[in-house]
Amino acid sequence: MTDINIQPAEQTGEELNELMQARRDKLAAIIDKGIEPFGRHYETTHHAQEVLDNFNELEGTQVRVAGRIMAIRGHGKAGFANLRDMSGQIQLYLRQDVLGDEAYDLVHQFDMGDIIGAEGTVFRTRTGEISIKATTVVFLTKALRPLPEKWHGLKDVEIRYRQRYLDLIVNPDVQRAFLVRSRMIQSLRRTLDARGFLEVETPMMHAIAGGAAAKPFVTHHNALDMKLYMRIAPELYLKRLIVGGFEKIYELNRVFRNEGISIKHNPEFTLLELYQAFADYDAVMKLTEEVIASVAQEVLGTTQITYQGQAIDLTPPWRRISMSEAVKQYSGIDFATIHTLEEARKAADSIGVHYEPGHGIGGILNVVFEEKAEAHLVQPTFIVRYPTEISPLAKRCQDDPDYTDRFEGFIFGREIANGFSELNDPIDQRERFLGQVAQRESGDSEAHMMDEDFVTALEYGMPPTGGLGIGIDRLAMFLTDSYSIRDVILFPHMRHRDPSEG
Repeated sequence: MTDINIQPAEQTGEELNELMQARRDKLAAIIDKGIEPFGRHYETTHHAQEVLDNFNELEGTQVRVAGRIMAIRGHGKAGFANLRDMSGQIQLYLRQDVLGDEAYDLVHQFDMGDIIGAEGTVFRTRTGEISIKATTVVFLTKALRPLPEKWHGLKDVEIRYRQRYLDLIVNPDVQRAFLVRSRMIQSLRRTLDARGFLEVETPMMHAIAGGAAAKPFVTHHNALDMKLYMRIAPELYLKRLIVGGFEKIYELNRVFRNEGISIKHNPEFTLLELYQAFADYDAVMKLTEEVIASVAQEVLGTTQITYQGQAIDLTPPWRRISMSEAVKQYSGIDFATIHTLEEARKAADSIGVHYEPGHGIGGILNVVFEEKAEAHLVQPTFIVRYPTEISPLAKRCQDDPDYTDRFEGFIFGREIANGFSELNDPIDQRERFLGQVAQRESGDSEAHMMDEDFVTALEYGMPPTGGLGIGIDRLAMFLTDSYSIRDVILFPHMRHRDPSEG
């Protein structure tokens, strides 16, 4: 048997065509033998990792596995193939005298990337590697394109993100990251369900874009002849349910914001929002740190994680500091001594922080915080007492109406959670909406629209309520040590490829 290990290097278009033609030639040969190259049901008994983990019990027994060939090599009358399934990889030992001439001839048609089924005996080779001595092999899918070469194709982020299926095939670490993400979401649901929360679903398309400061995607419903917005947040619908009598609810689903793309942003992302009647932002902060720590412990087995080389301790309680205190600590500007807009502008100018003409004192405080303080919040930290100016849905602080009972949670300088004591005063809420409308009219496209029905709902009475939003993708980044949000979204949005780039 000749060496049939196929691991193509970076290929020109002509070389790729030759490789693809060779695979089609093998496809034709398989069909000529009366073999179905795109098979049907194949019953397995084990996954690869199960065989490896349970070798002592399985040694000498027959098992059936299925997966993709990641390497194949051999000479003369025997060879080896590495078979990978979702659990991991195991070696197949292929012998002509065991398989028979006809089946062994079929092995010559194998290429890296083909999907096969194999039945055989579990044993350990002379070199000590746990393997399966195949007694039968079955073609399940002939791969007509060669996989990218291991060290080149998958370093290209364009290929990794545009053709995620290749990334998952060749890079097991990527698949493991998405398994962690899936288990994280399952754990979140279990944790909230155990605490008495009810999962609900609210509309994805809204007649009014609200619940967050963001630009929406706009669409049109033909039958109703009306403009609709892809939701930027489920908040206002969820709070309507609190008005209706639900006391603990959450939604874990997609939201859409027409904003830039970066290592921290994708135009559609997954958000957990929850609301608890008769609670306030202190209770929700406690819930936030407990839930995140619980999920990390369940999924990773620890609350001590490492993100981009930085050790981070998720163990509660997390540090708490007001926005004004954080700004004073990291910029030297004490907003507690600033009482006029002119003073706020001069303070920002003195440290080179840009602000918009429409920003009030609270808006300027926020941009100074974002530029001078955020990056320093590496260990889990709650920033509290957000300006009322930038918190139109949060309840005012009892001791200072210019600030609200709102918090944001930060890890590694990035926002991971946002919550507050919900504003349930319909009169104050209407006034805040009107202030947002004025900001929109002055050019702020991210300011809230007026939502009369939500105000009407509040007029029927909403109990004191604590609310929370957690960015699922960002949490997944931390738990998988992923640098970019695109590394934890299976199919991130990308620019159209320029045809001239090939």
